[in-house]
Amino acid sequence: MGLDGTQGRQGRLLDPTGVPHQGGGGGGAAVTGLRSWLARPRPAAPGGAWRLGYLPPEPGRSDDEEERISGPLLLWRAVVGVGAYVFGYLCVSWLVLNVLGFLGWFNPKTVSPDQFSVIETLITVVILVGLLPSCAKLGRWGELYRRFLSPAGFRRNLLPTLSKAVTDERREKEVAEAAEAALAAQDPWQSLRQTGLAGSLARLDEDTLGARVTDVDYVRIHRVHGEVVAEPELLGAFAEQVAARGAAACVHPSQARDVPVRVAEHDLLAGQVRLGTVQDVVKNPVAHRGAGFALDRGLLATSLLAVGPAGTGKTARLARPVAEALCLQALARTACAVVVGAAEAELGPDSGYDVVIAPGDPASAYGLDLYGAGADPDAAAARLADALLPDELSARSESARIALQQVVGPFHAAHGRYPGLRELRALLAGEDAAWVELVERLRAAGHWALYEPDVQQRRDRLGRADDPGVLLADRLALLDRPAFAGCFELGAAATRPAFAMRALEHPLRVRVKLPERSHPEAARILSRLVVGQFLQAAAARADRSLFAGLVVDDAAAALDAAAVQGLRRLPGANAGAVLVLRSLVDLPEALRVPLFGAVGCRMAFPGIAPWDGALFSEAWGTVLVRERAVTLAPDTSGGVLRKTGRVLRKVLAGTTAQTESVTTREVERQRWTPSDLAHALPTGHAVVSLTTVTGEQVPPLLVDLRS
Repeated sequence: MGLDGTQGRQGRLLDPTGVPHQGGGGGGAAVTGLRSWLARPRPAAPGGAWRLGYLPPEPGRSDDEEERISGPLLLWRAVVGVGAYVFGYLCVSWLVLNVLGFLGWFNPKTVSPDQFSVIETLITVVILVGLLPSCAKLGRWGELYRRFLSPAGFRRNLLPTLSKAVTDERREKEVAEAAEAALAAQDPWQSLRQTGLAGSLARLDEDTLGARVTDVDYVRIHRVHGEVVAEPELLGAFAEQVAARGAAACVHPSQARDVPVRVAEHDLLAGQVRLGTVQDVVKNPVAHRGAGFALDRGLLATSLLAVGPAGTGKTARLARPVAEALCLQALARTACAVVVGAAEAELGPDSGYDVVIAPGDPASAYGLDLYGAGADPDAAAARLADALLPDELSARSESARIALQQVVGPFHAAHGRYPGLRELRALLAGEDAAWVELVERLRAAGHWALYEPDVQQRRDRLGRADDPGVLLADRLALLDRPAFAGCFELGAAATRPAFAMRALEHPLRVRVKLPERSHPEAARILSRLVVGQFLQAAAARADRSLFAGLVVDDAAAALDAAAVQGLRRLPGANAGAVLVLRSLVDLPEALRVPLFGAVGCRMAFPGIAPWDGALFSEAWGTVLVRERAVTLAPDTSGGVLRKTGRVLRKVLAGTTAQTESVTTREVERQRWTPSDLAHALPTGHAVVSLTTVTGEQVPPLLVDLRS
């Protein structure tokens, strides 16, 4: 499969060779017990909940006042309830027996011992049963059972408190043993046998028994099988692959069956990556409390914006795990991944990617097509112009687009290709030799009449004060440096293959390493260019069966008005982006609110500035809460004796007797205030709200990203 995306469908599905890759990308450890992994429960869960082993909340658990009682206080109230039960029984039974005896209705002297014992037992049972409801309500025994003693509550609340590590290990073992016992006789390849491939599965069965089938292998083989069933002419080639290669059938063109090292927990069957644990606090919805927090393609398709200062874990706990998930899904032929960040950013080893573009690194095997290999010269030129202009000159963006289109369009018509970096610089700067050659080539190709107005207008504006051509040429000079030699050239001048974004129709893993330290302004141009090309290419794909995922570490320089508009089109194109920012202040003020509206998932890390937190709070809105207002007033009730006692108390203790008036009402409050987000978030945590591609919304969740 070539990087230009020209290979046919049959090659894409079945050809195991052809995509250049950067390193070993060796196969990881096989999934221990394939049947156990497949049998582990994945019940339906709300968006953002880790489905593998998810425990739904106990019936009756709600956000009312009872749920707000802390664990120690609930245990104390239960003890008080037991004490009240015992004391009440002793008092009531003594009173009842003595009253009955006094009235002569129940006297051991007039009743036989056996009858006396039976009647006493009946009276005791009646008293115990009668006292039980009131004492249970006083001690809240039902809530104690739901929270700590029921099976789900015991696993969710009590065991983690006693020994979280031992509990998790024991629970994993129990679930795995139960799943393996349940599916010991079932066949993970039953769907393949049902389509007439039973004779080709001998090697695959052997690999399964030998524990050589990874989760990537299982998902990939079933993915390809599902596609070839819809195209029967490919079924024979698929059968040959399975018979010859077993678990390695239809392997990714890089021959990799796993990433070099996994830093996060993944469930490829559900398409999820686990990032942490939703905290069991009142602010979180009941259905999420204590559950794992995970992202999947249904959430990423609405795009995610994460904001937090340096050192809060945005890269290590969000960007890299999501990039790793997309790379695993690419190996399983369900996604393609483009990961953008500084060369120093820890976004996974180069061997985990098929294409690594590192301008400024002589060892880089790939360059970048400045035009994305777009079929429309005007669109490619407009995207390049937007990337070249700095933010402070955004007012001149329209004239810059027109100027670049007046050069790129005629050149493409004359030469049948896009201009290289130096060719484009020469034309924008107004070099006579370059323009004379372009006019001659247009005449020779028979396109002069069509492009004469563009050429004449462009040449007429050369040298004028308002001409954006010189500005664009100066900005291109930032990329035309000796350190970047061969990175952006096309055609005969190219010394290395140039990656083009139209290859997003293939399950590629692409890493773009920006030279932020050595060439910061060039890095800004490249980040904006790559993001813009991705947004264009993802929406323009003819085949959208693969999820196209973009991860940008420090996306402040990559966003402009066109990019924000492009984010809105991603959900319908089976694509999504994860954008990481240090602060919203790094963006032009006019982009901040539109950016919040363009993404469906928003994530705030500890220590964000209050003005950043204000945007999150406004986006998350308000919620009705029950508020208790306590009013204290001097106690003036009672007669002479009570008033005299209050006077003596004030003289002796120095305090004034007061009465309390409690008022309860429902009021609207912000879910998370800017102050909470700026100062109250614990280290290693984050607050995240989610929206699925189907429109399901999850209110802000407090998540521990360390667990």
